[in-house]
Amino acid sequence: MEITFLGTSSALPTKNRSHPAITLKAFGEIILLDCGEGTQRQMTLAGISPMKINHIFITHLHGDHFLGLPGLIQSMAFRGREKPLHIYGPRPIGQLMENIVDLGYYSINFTINTYEVESGLILDEEDFKVYSFPAEHNVPNLAYKIEEKRSPKFLKDKAMELGVKPGPDFSRLQAGNPVKVGDKIIRPEQVLGDERKGRQIVYSGDTRPCTSMVDFARGVDVLIHEATFQEALRERAVETCHSTAQDAAKIAKDAGVDNLILTHISTRYQDTDQLEKEGLNMFKNLIIARDFLSFEVKRI
Repeated sequence: MEITFLGTSSALPTKNRSHPAITLKAFGEIILLDCGEGTQRQMTLAGISPMKINHIFITHLHGDHFLGLPGLIQSMAFRGREKPLHIYGPRPIGQLMENIVDLGYYSINFTINTYEVESGLILDEEDFKVYSFPAEHNVPNLAYKIEEKRSPKFLKDKAMELGVKPGPDFSRLQAGNPVKVGDKIIRPEQVLGDERKGRQIVYSGDTRPCTSMVDFARGVDVLIHEATFQEALRERAVETCHSTAQDAAKIAKDAGVDNLILTHISTRYQDTDQLEKEGLNMFKNLIIARDFLSFEVKRI
């Protein structure tokens, strides 16, 4: 489960920071969070194939978070993509995607499914779930939580005590199916341990600090939160509905997250040392993202 930051700037790109885009390599695919201008080139430089992307989650419809979609979709078409692409975001992303598909002269031979979402469970796959939550920005903005599904531990010794032999019956029990041993029925709950928490990641998108984010991110492994400004520009942060590094660090502390990664850095900060210092004063497990930073979310 690996997070890669393709773009970590805010409204304008810089020489070293591209527009917002983050990939999550997990569950046999690549999930894309936001798709700023230049995302497909950043993917090339990072050695990430866009053809492995099945799901794209757009936080909001400010251009720096979605203007990479037309080029990315066109490149997928050029490469002969056939499987469907699923794109999620706030209203009116449906109309936006219709406009993108009508741009220029190129054909798309795959289905694009667009979902206008608000709050709650928005995707339930075999290996993971995705939840959305409305954060507080000056346009509709969604935060996203990606949650790994993790099966209970299989109690091999217990199963053997009950007469189950290693092999296909082990697999059936692990999959939640009962098996017959002689004249007895062995049920999965007899040989499975307690429920285990899967890894969880929350991405804030653009938002001013809000207490509801604390509940949404409670206890997650990684919180990726915007940190556009230093404390010296707090009034500017409030005016534009953004967060300071200290704001994000307080959210992480109150939510009890394991790791905080700050992104969406204003172009005024070529040196992020002061941002980092302000955040670390509040929360210690903190990293300031840079383009092409990779972070492995380890299973405990």
